[in-house]
Amino acid sequence: MSSARAAVPEQALAQPGTPVGALIERVLIANRGEIAVRVVKACRALGLETVVVTSAADRDGLAAVLADRAICIGGPSASASYLNADAVLAAALGTGCDAVHPGYGFLSENPEFARRCVAEGLRFIGPKPQIVAGTGDKAVAREIARNAGVPVLSGSDVTDSPDAAVAAAGQIGYPVLIKAVAGGGGRGMSVVADEAELRRRLPTAIAEATAAFGDGRIYVEKFIARARHIEVQVIGDKHGSVVHVGERDCSAQRRHQKVIEESPAPGLSTQTRGEIHRAALRFAEAIELDSAGTVEFVYDADTTEFAFLEFNARIQVEHPVSEMVSGIDLVAEQIRTAAGLPLSFTQDDVVPRGHAIEARVMAESPERGFVPVPGTVTTWQPPSGIGVRVDSHCRAGTVVSPYYDSMIAKVIAHAPTRDAAADRLIAALRELGVQGVPTTVPFDIFLLQHKAFRDFEVTTRWIDQVGAEEYRSTLEETR
Repeated sequence: MSSARAAVPEQALAQPGTPVGALIERVLIANRGEIAVRVVKACRALGLETVVVTSAADRDGLAAVLADRAICIGGPSASASYLNADAVLAAALGTGCDAVHPGYGFLSENPEFARRCVAEGLRFIGPKPQIVAGTGDKAVAREIARNAGVPVLSGSDVTDSPDAAVAAAGQIGYPVLIKAVAGGGGRGMSVVADEAELRRRLPTAIAEATAAFGDGRIYVEKFIARARHIEVQVIGDKHGSVVHVGERDCSAQRRHQKVIEESPAPGLSTQTRGEIHRAALRFAEAIELDSAGTVEFVYDADTTEFAFLEFNARIQVEHPVSEMVSGIDLVAEQIRTAAGLPLSFTQDDVVPRGHAIEARVMAESPERGFVPVPGTVTTWQPPSGIGVRVDSHCRAGTVVSPYYDSMIAKVIAHAPTRDAAADRLIAALRELGVQGVPTTVPFDIFLLQHKAFRDFEVTTRWIDQVGAEEYRSTLEETR
């Protein structure tokens, strides 16, 4: 293949029944770790060749071993490798790839990178660049939601003025949440109880957002004290079809980072579940979604009302639970839609079966306040059995690097009921054999056994306010 290409036509459609391999031959995977392995396997199942880019730290990683070819594009830091768009594109073009899958994180929601892929004649396996650009701005996404008739929390306009923020907070009512327009992962986010605290914390939030995202714009939003995080997996194609693949509950969070995810969300009425699905579809249709994405909502456990939170224009870490209950390969569907093919299923085909729960396994020490602990995995023995899935890049000898996120695996269990899925997941986590680095497995098991989790009373602040301290007390009692 030549690296001199024409831009991919925006409406490049393919007829149903056309093999993906006739449209895409070789995919560059611009990511690392478990998601890179996941995409390699999806491509292999579709008969596609794969090229994985790696940093110097990952050149011997499992994704590099499994792919048809691996290209080291830079040093161990993300900025020198996985965030280096020039190096990624050069690798894609130099190896004759037809498409780029960005996974999650890194360049996955970078609209300029998506535009450059298309301009170079590469299919970007994700939503079209204008969707990535528009929904990546939380203020724009809120306006899209509002215009689509999706409930939105009371909030201010985008501002960097303390006076404007204080005026808006006075109308919304305290407490309020300071949020970065370009934020994620809790950075640039702060709960404030009154005007004095808002004025004090606003400069810090702006500075943090500027440092993390290069964008210091913020807004204030109504704070929900007992919030649950419920998100809907949506996916569309270039033929105009948009469907949802059910919802997930990701309320079990520690410092705004998800710990346990599950599908379907427990404890919702049939009416509320349907309303959340319809709201997600309205948003997806409004942006003319042509790939996989997630519409996230905040659900008030006290009032049972829900409101739009944000949209993620990419595959999510927790996508396996949706796959387990639906039987749909979401990564394969991403690749199909990028090739211009229609979705292989309709909304009527989405029939959730049973319950799935995912636990993130981190190379962290729960006993030391969940501090990440880099090192070498000396023993790796994943669990197996009916209804158990492990997504991981680990094997004996895998180096857990200090340069990246500390997640080393996702263990997922599926069963006919929620309690059975939780019990199966606990058994799988106990079977997981990891030596060389500490992991969060003991805390995951503690959480899955807890009455608050079993009674679906865990909210987004429960671990930080209650769960972490209870776990520490449990450790003290066993010493």
